[in-house]
Amino acid sequence: MKIAVMQPYLFPYLGYFQLIKAVNIFVFYDDVNYINRGWINRNRILSNGKELLFTLPLKEASQNKMINEIDSNISEKWKTKFFKTLHFSYSKAPYFKEVYDLIKSCLDCSNGNISSIAMTSIINVSNYLNLKTSFEVSSDKYSDSKGLDRAHRLIEICKRSKATTYINAIGGSDLYEKGYFNENKIELSFIKPKEINYKQLKNDFVPWLSIIDVLMFNSVEQVNEMLDQYELLL
Repeated sequence: MKIAVMQPYLFPYLGYFQLIKAVNIFVFYDDVNYINRGWINRNRILSNGKELLFTLPLKEASQNKMINEIDSNISEKWKTKFFKTLHFSYSKAPYFKEVYDLIKSCLDCSNGNISSIAMTSIINVSNYLNLKTSFEVSSDKYSDSKGLDRAHRLIEICKRSKATTYINAIGGSDLYEKGYFNENKIELSFIKPKEINYKQLKNDFVPWLSIIDVLMFNSVEQVNEMLDQYELLL
């Protein structure tokens, strides 16, 4: 049994979905501190051949609050502007209509907290890609482990899920001691995405944008092939 634990990000990049596909259980880590200027409520898309940052507005966001404690502050004006930007940027992309509708399904009823909106974006995209991974939410299933330190809590989540392998994003390779996980009979691995290129518009390729960009230019079958293009570092 393989498991991963990550904060919920809004329409995250391809590597996030590689991690989802690589495991049996994916836990949304929603009861940890919000990160200012992180990827929880913002991401990048392609516009005029360059990356463009978009940010979903929040109410009283603070690193002193849990992710699931921060509400969205989305106005009709913001949504209108955002969808106009999507239309301007991607209307000529081969999969524009279905992906545009997918994004609208995530944001049209977006009056909850940022955690639920981000999770919805990830789950809806995963369903679109026919991924079979099971999703859990840390505040629902593992809230009583919140007082443990970072590595200890992850090990506790692994044990309760009967997972024997914990896979983390490559950015966490400096955070966790492999020996500590081995002592608890859990294999620790890190997922490292390979370099992936695909045809966008007439621009030079802009890498590692939101999954929105990947979906606009690639079929479900093509995206699933990309999701397998990674190395697992043991």
